[in-house]
Amino acid sequence: MSRIVAAEECTALGATQHTLEAYPNRDVSLGHLTVTRVLPIRDRRMIGPWCFLDRFGPLSFSGDKPMDIAPHPHTGLQTVTWLLEGEVLHDDSLGSEATARPGGVNVMTSGRGIAHAEQTPRQNSGRLNGAQLWVALPDAHRHVEPSFDGIERVPLIEEPGGLAQVFAGSLGSVSSPGRHFSDLVGADLQVHPGSDLSLDLRRDFEHAVLVLDGDLSIEGEPLLPRMLYYLGANRSNAAFTSRTGGRALLIGGPPFAERILMWWNFVARTPEEIAQYREDWELQRRFGDVPSYKGERLAAPELARIARPGAMS
Repeated sequence: MSRIVAAEECTALGATQHTLEAYPNRDVSLGHLTVTRVLPIRDRRMIGPWCFLDRFGPLSFSGDKPMDIAPHPHTGLQTVTWLLEGEVLHDDSLGSEATARPGGVNVMTSGRGIAHAEQTPRQNSGRLNGAQLWVALPDAHRHVEPSFDGIERVPLIEEPGGLAQVFAGSLGSVSSPGRHFSDLVGADLQVHPGSDLSLDLRRDFEHAVLVLDGDLSIEGEPLLPRMLYYLGANRSNAAFTSRTGGRALLIGGPPFAERILMWWNFVARTPEEIAQYREDWELQRRFGDVPSYKGERLAAPELARIARPGAMS
């Protein structure tokens, strides 16, 4: 008998032509930290293989610890941590320890199963501003051995009107060194004041844009904050303009060909898999421990309750 699990079913809804569709973000509380949930949303579950996006900050703090995500499990995905300001300390059950900083990226491949924690390090700048994303692993690779890549500096595309930092996949002829198992792009775009930034895109990709700061327009249409803009597919170019300077995330990839289920911190294919992953976590199997974290690990929610994907991966 099939298990009843309140998981989110995610299938590709890729457009075949240009479009500009806007989807509002929503706030989600994670302990003392409020994040903005960008993906998944009801009418747009995935952008290529990207299945999750949280935006956090910008915020300033003094003497406290705004990010403190206790050890928790993942399967079937990669987490991608990209910072505009501040620091995030990553520890996992492989023994990896790395502090993410602006200009670099942390890519964790959960594969068949991994546990990790993320927190504000003791030595910090008092700022926190960035994004966390998940990439769904294709079926052929979703049971690979877990791994972690901490990249200190991602490649940069510099144009007269601005620049692009490529933190995942490829944009034009520039590729990020982080390992990925699907064609994709993840880039941080910065447009100089009073300038245009034109970028070549792959026509077989669908793309989406999220404003991070400042003002931006595309094709004469202003892009508002706290909105995900879906650009569709079959585009060979995108031109962004800004009056006072602006910054945005660009994500994309070919529409994901597989149906996935997302529940809590798991990406799976069936309710039975999710139930097994949850049981393994509760019985301390499969995922390992994160001994460097001082505190209790997270308990899995009940299967019957609606559990949105966990924030901060």
